[in-house]
Amino acid sequence: MWRSVGAMKTATLGLEAQELDRKADPEKKGRKASKETRQQQLIEATIDSLAKRGYSETTMADVADGAGLSRGIVNFHFESKEKLLVATLQYMADEYSQHWRAALQKAGEDPARQLLTLVAADFDRSICNKRKLAAWCAFWGEAKSRPTYQALCGARDEAYQNVFIELCRVLKRSGGYEFDPHAAALALSATLEGLWLRLMMGTEDVTRETALKAATEFLASVFPKHYARDAAGIRVLA
Repeated sequence: MWRSVGAMKTATLGLEAQELDRKADPEKKGRKASKETRQQQLIEATIDSLAKRGYSETTMADVADGAGLSRGIVNFHFESKEKLLVATLQYMADEYSQHWRAALQKAGEDPARQLLTLVAADFDRSICNKRKLAAWCAFWGEAKSRPTYQALCGARDEAYQNVFIELCRVLKRSGGYEFDPHAAALALSATLEGLWLRLMMGTEDVTRETALKAATEFLASVFPKHYARDAAGIRVLA
């Protein structure tokens, strides 16, 4: 009997604790969401400022004004300009990585389609726009003297480049090509980076559409047994 009563009390206390946890959870989630929202606002404002002013001219005050928040909020979340910039670069690197990985996953198992999809994904408006390209260029200009930036950019580039190398190796084997997979992958990466730079500089004859056409033309030239040209552009040969 006493054991039953004790068990009932324990169960009741457990239910009450669970109810308190359920009531507290929305408050915790609200606080967390608010913090994440503020940080995201500040990161987006930092990207805007980098695109507009460049790296050296961007200040914490510019970011606060751009986000419509007080300068104290910026200091509270990031403490210094350097921490804010590192967080911004990390966000952009993560976004880029998630973008190409998602594209690769949707491409299916055909390596030729995977490579074409990766190239096309590089010119998707969500990541390839003047605002973000300018921010990337601002970071690239500082990367040589800042090990943290090199590490963030380098990790992203290494993973991406390794996928290119492996796809070039597979296509070389299936097509009987004579090129070196590492050299072909490097040339493709350099082509994509150069087209991004042209887009950032605002060259009149280079748009996202013409840049994508140039990049896929590169694929058709290097892998003629896997890609063909038609009125709609470059397609994968069955």
